[in-house]
Amino acid sequence: MYLMLCNSGSENPSAPQNHDGSKKRSKGKQKEKVNNMVLFDQATYDKLLSKAPMYKLITPSILSNCLRVNGSLARKAIRELMAGGLIRMVSIHASQQIYIGVTNKLVS
Repeated sequence: MYLMLCNSGSENPSAPQNHDGSKKRSKGKQKEKVNNMVLFDQATYDKLLSKAPMYKLITPSILSNCLRVNGSLARKAIRELMAGGLIRMVSIHASQQIYIGVTNKLVS
């Protein structure tokens, strides 16, 4: 049978105590640094033109994540897709823009 005792610290007043003022803290989790491209290579640019207009929802953060490009390059790519008529804007906000692909379905 084990007996648990509460150690109040007053049993041995002459014992050295840690008074350096710093507490032990956990380091915390850090997000892994991503190595996104700052310029398009030919394969990524072709993927942008072929697959990005088919996404159900297109935002700069989605393009940045899917194509592994940085945010400013994703915003430039969206402007180029809009100029080419491949996507259209749904909503704009100060911090996030939402686009969808243009569908050219003819109604018979």
